[in-house]
Amino acid sequence: MYFYPHDRLRSPFVMPFELTLRYTTPLTPLPDVDEVLQEFLRMIGYLPESYDTRGGTGPVESRVAYRLVRDCLIRAPSRPWYIDEIVAVLKTSKPTVYRHINKLKSLDLLEEVGGSTDGKGRKGYRLRYGNLARAWDFTEANAQNALKRYRETVNHLQALLEHAESPAPVPSKAAARAKGILQ
Repeated sequence: MYFYPHDRLRSPFVMPFELTLRYTTPLTPLPDVDEVLQEFLRMIGYLPESYDTRGGTGPVESRVAYRLVRDCLIRAPSRPWYIDEIVAVLKTSKPTVYRHINKLKSLDLLEEVGGSTDGKGRKGYRLRYGNLARAWDFTEANAQNALKRYRETVNHLQALLEHAESPAPVPSKAAARAKGILQ
């Protein structure tokens, strides 16, 4: 949960947008899809830097977070994936799947696809617009908006700092005598 210093800044309808920004070299020289995908997912904060040693054994390719993206969402990007299907494909638990789905939603890479033909009204998830590049356009726009809001806050803070640094007006001698400061 996210807490703001003032209730007026908190909205129950706002999904947190979280993206790690790093200055890095583009991965264009790398020819291997898996290598580029793994590094990209690390760069944006979906996979931790040292994923191979965190919370389990085995290479990244065998981890649920990576397999969700690679084996489900990238393999069939326009197909809605339901939680029960993902659990079966990845052979893991629902809470684990939801944890990774929520992380991808916080990056704005996923969209919810409503309902199913079985009448249960399940929610499915897929890459936004069924395309990684178009999904990233959405993420990038959100990042630009977030940076714009940071800029507005920085400008406001700077104005407050400049106002606080302005010298206090020096009272006249008559005002000082009236207050008993001068005689």
